[in-house]
Amino acid sequence: MSKIEVKDLLDAGVHFGHLTRKWNPNMAPYIYMERNGIHIINLYKSVAKIEEANEALKKIAASGRKILFVATKKQAKDIVSEKVANVNMPYITERWPGGMLTNFVTIRKAVKKMAAIDKMKADGTFNTLSKKEKLQVDRLRAKLEKNLGSISDMTRLPGALFIVDIRREHIAVKEAQKLNIPIFAMVDTNADPRDVDYVIPANDDASKSIEKIMTLVTGAVAEGLNERKEDKAEAEAAASEGEVVAETKATEVVDEPTVKEVVEEAAEVVAEEATKEVVEEVAEEAIEEVAKPAEADKTTETTEKETNEVESEEPTEDN
Repeated sequence: MSKIEVKDLLDAGVHFGHLTRKWNPNMAPYIYMERNGIHIINLYKSVAKIEEANEALKKIAASGRKILFVATKKQAKDIVSEKVANVNMPYITERWPGGMLTNFVTIRKAVKKMAAIDKMKADGTFNTLSKKEKLQVDRLRAKLEKNLGSISDMTRLPGALFIVDIRREHIAVKEAQKLNIPIFAMVDTNADPRDVDYVIPANDDASKSIEKIMTLVTGAVAEGLNERKEDKAEAEAAASEGEVVAETKATEVVDEPTVKEVVEEAAEVVAEEATKEVVEEVAEEAIEEVAKPAEADKTTETTEKETNEVESEEPTEDN
């Protein structure tokens, strides 16, 4: 964010306030002095307030919410529409429609009606109307475009309002307060700053002053939008990298032996071990069976030998 110079604000006439007899006492903290019956705004405080407002507007723009700019006075409408259109934000420069915020559903219906007329012209239905009906539809379309054309992309309530001259746009201020929508505004010495969340003490009548403030404000909004684009690009890059990693892992998992294969191999090993143990047991039993007759014969021979010895030792009857 570029640094705001007091000299630039001075050259643009931001410091000129209203006549002293028209001042609002609540603006006293922002008034530097009185000269020739006119209050002079303290530009150092203006710089601080502009920086504070720009930081908040930047965050709102970066979050993806819309900022609605309101300026219906003659010297401000062209400047605001030009500057705000460059950052693709909605704006009201013709007339504030009552209930623009508090009755937003009805306003959206009017915008949809405008879209329906465009659709009629696109699909050829418009050509089937009579000459009088075509003229009426064209007039309705032009009226809707003039009053609501700049908010056709605003599908929900804005994240904030930026107002030039809060005395003139008092209805917009009241509606925003009712819905707790933050209000940013250029506030001159004849207005009450207590109705505004982010006050920018400045001359709201001179076109040069309005153009200077709008340039600074829209610059901050553009920075917020650029940050949002960068964050989106980084998120998309991270998501694509995550997909590549997931695919790689999936390939590695496919190449590795599955659980079924591991279980089958283990079963085979267990079967082989079990077969080996059975064979060994059968062999041992066979050896035991073969050895049993030999041991029996040996035992018989030993018994017969012992019997013969005993018989030879017994005395005969002659003795």
